[in-house]
Amino acid sequence: MKSAIEINRDISYKSAGKFEETRFEKIHCEIFKNSMEASKIVAQEIAQLIRSKKERNKTCVLGLATGSSPIKVYEELVRMHREEGLSFANVVTFNLDEYYPMNKENKQSYHYFMHQHLFNHIDILPENVNIPDGTIPLEELNQYCIDYEMKIKESGGLDFQLLGIGRTGHVGFNEPGSHVNSGTRIITLDHITRSDASSDFNGIDNVPKRAITMGVSTILRSKRIVLLAWGQNKASIIKRTVQGDTNSEVPATFLQNHTNATFVLDQSAAADLTRFKTPWLVGECLWTQELKSKAIVWLCQKTKQSILKLTDRDYNNNGMSDLLAQEGSAYHLNINMFNVLQHTITGWPGGKPNTDDTHRPERAFPEKKRVILFSPHPDDDVISMGGTFSKLIRQGHDAHVVYQTSGNIAVTDQEALKFAEVCKDFVNDAPCSDTISKIIDFLNHKNENQVDILEVRKLKGLIRRRESYAATRYIGLKDQNVHFLDLPFYETGQVKKNPLGQEDISIVSNIIKKIKPHQVFAAGDLADPHGTHEVCLNAIFAAMKGLKPEPFMNDCWLWLYRGAWHEWDIHEIDMAVPLSPDEVLLKRNAILFHQSQKDRVMFQGNDSREFWVRAEDRNKNTAKLYDELGLAEYEAIEAFKKFEY
Repeated sequence: MKSAIEINRDISYKSAGKFEETRFEKIHCEIFKNSMEASKIVAQEIAQLIRSKKERNKTCVLGLATGSSPIKVYEELVRMHREEGLSFANVVTFNLDEYYPMNKENKQSYHYFMHQHLFNHIDILPENVNIPDGTIPLEELNQYCIDYEMKIKESGGLDFQLLGIGRTGHVGFNEPGSHVNSGTRIITLDHITRSDASSDFNGIDNVPKRAITMGVSTILRSKRIVLLAWGQNKASIIKRTVQGDTNSEVPATFLQNHTNATFVLDQSAAADLTRFKTPWLVGECLWTQELKSKAIVWLCQKTKQSILKLTDRDYNNNGMSDLLAQEGSAYHLNINMFNVLQHTITGWPGGKPNTDDTHRPERAFPEKKRVILFSPHPDDDVISMGGTFSKLIRQGHDAHVVYQTSGNIAVTDQEALKFAEVCKDFVNDAPCSDTISKIIDFLNHKNENQVDILEVRKLKGLIRRRESYAATRYIGLKDQNVHFLDLPFYETGQVKKNPLGQEDISIVSNIIKKIKPHQVFAAGDLADPHGTHEVCLNAIFAAMKGLKPEPFMNDCWLWLYRGAWHEWDIHEIDMAVPLSPDEVLLKRNAILFHQSQKDRVMFQGNDSREFWVRAEDRNKNTAKLYDELGLAEYEAIEAFKKFEY
């Protein structure tokens, strides 16, 4: 019988430029448009298995994972339990791993995670839940791990194992070097793994150095394995795992030897697979303009030549003979591609007045535009498009910046304490001193995992807000054009946020309706560690969709920026805004006004550089790539993609 994944497989990649040939892939992969769609399909397969086992009066044994990847699967299973009567009474679960040492009550424990996201909301019997115990004395651990293995075996083995994958290629906590025959054991965590977890623990020093994990052999004995991976950050390791050789340095590659394993990926996680990254190396392509651009840029980088120097031989020798036959000659291909890229470059991001705009990224009319720059956190504006923003202001557009969240959880306790103590010294016996004293006392006695009290969260939010005012004033924006939404989904005081709600969408909708913009700039950079950018972008999408009947929306264009985490690939860029050396310095100084985010960034993700450094490097690298393709040489370039909503 086919699984729900096979029955409901996404077929969107059969459209232009996408192919099902998978000869480079050594593991079965199913690609979905987004993680929500994919998670529902995986949950359906699990539910199907539970029900089929129940019909035969058998126990369903599930191996479960933690981390961000399976959360939506668990949400869907909870929904199916509540709304469709899915019972877990016949289910036994075994979790992959747990930090060591780790108390069950700790909010960073996997015991806490599993109960928060799944077990507290379903009818599973408590005695059927098995999670490695992070409090077992070290001298008893060896026997404990043997017993854990025996309990899995006595339960009939794992019918279904759900997995995520780490940047090191670890599954469970089987770090590089793990043997294919390894069983449940204690293991030392790789530095990269601990670094990736550091934001959850408020610093790498607080991340445990060891963990208990099921072994590779334990996982491989599962009857069915489904591995989940979402987002661009997973693309590189997915390619190594799916297309590389079996290697203990990438333990996930051992899954190539399993006869019933499927990788369930979203488009971003699958992006580096050969069939998507370079489909012309797989077979004949349907050559859309986007695919032509992607291929020619790739060919320039591979041959280390500018566009206009590419020859027929270059195309023929690199899998593009059908494109060459279609277009007739390298000369025509090169000229057309050169013009496409040339037309993306503009120093007038709001449109150049009194100029033919036929081949320009933006309209010339209206000459002065109303502009909204949505910034998920109170610094994404200057980090990602500070140079472009300053141009829009200088060129006379009615520019507004809208900060969607307070960003308060990204302010360290030490930073908040510093401001509170300065305030207390200044106000002395003034009425607000009681509140300041309360904040200072809380921060000095704050317990591990304790959620900030409201007053502390407000102070941290005000720190971010005043830094934003300082930065926007520096680049010339009037205070009345700065807006703070403090969207409710974010205001939990914890890393875990609430789902996007109608109130959030309404707040975003109201500011758009008030300003009636001709241009909206929004963060299309979805690689931030805790998903705030994605939620904020979805709020904008939902608001703009709801406002579509409004007459002013007919003249509103949506531009997506990146830069805080990743940059657009050259072939994706619709508008490239060059920056002079002075503008690069202006942008750097604007970013540096966000002092609470300097030096000790709490949520910097996989990139250890400070935000101003990473943004500057990316802008300069984009300019370098344009130069190497044979276009004009600039100091730096900020890039944007037009989105048709």
